[in-house]
Amino acid sequence: MSFYHDHILPHVINLACGSGQMKKIRSQIVPAAKGKVLEIGFGSGHNLPFLDAGKIEHYWALEPDPHVRKLAQKRLQHVPLKPEFLDLEAEAIPLEDDSVDTVLITFTMCTIPLVQQALEQMRRVLRPGGRMLFAEHGAAPDEAVARWQQRIEPIWKPLAGGCHLTRKPLELVEQGGFALEQAQSLYMPKAPRFAGFVSFGSARPQ
Repeated sequence: MSFYHDHILPHVINLACGSGQMKKIRSQIVPAAKGKVLEIGFGSGHNLPFLDAGKIEHYWALEPDPHVRKLAQKRLQHVPLKPEFLDLEAEAIPLEDDSVDTVLITFTMCTIPLVQQALEQMRRVLRPGGRMLFAEHGAAPDEAVARWQQRIEPIWKPLAGGCHLTRKPLELVEQGGFALEQAQSLYMPKAPRFAGFVSFGSARPQ
């Protein structure tokens, strides 16, 4: 891996994912996680302050990048949860079928290379009646913004850890075998519009 990927990009992502608007969105979905919880893309632990430890029986944190995960140490000192880290990619979740009550994924779907395979894995490990909680940015509905996303994406991806600007998270969730339970989409205030259109909510495996 490059020096940029190992030592600079983790800090860039940590700062970008910690904005006030992202925190507001996290606060609306993350507290609903309960039972045996699997977080896909733990990153530097931005969801930790919003998890309700009293409702969580077990917490798996899937994050294959040790450089990003290292940045979570300070946050982990201030929460009662002690995650069991999983080092594999989301496309190969090392858990049994029907073993998870809640899958939590926030601002991660954009970077997973084989995103449909990863979603199928999430559906596999979710028990019948389980729930996915998600918040993802993606393709804007406005034609002018969407055109800019298409132009910027080839330059953006290598600088932002493989982040896609043009994916459509709600469609991906449904194509991955989930039924949307509730969903909202909006432009985050103060965020650049090409990267600020966000969809968040919950879905159940079909």
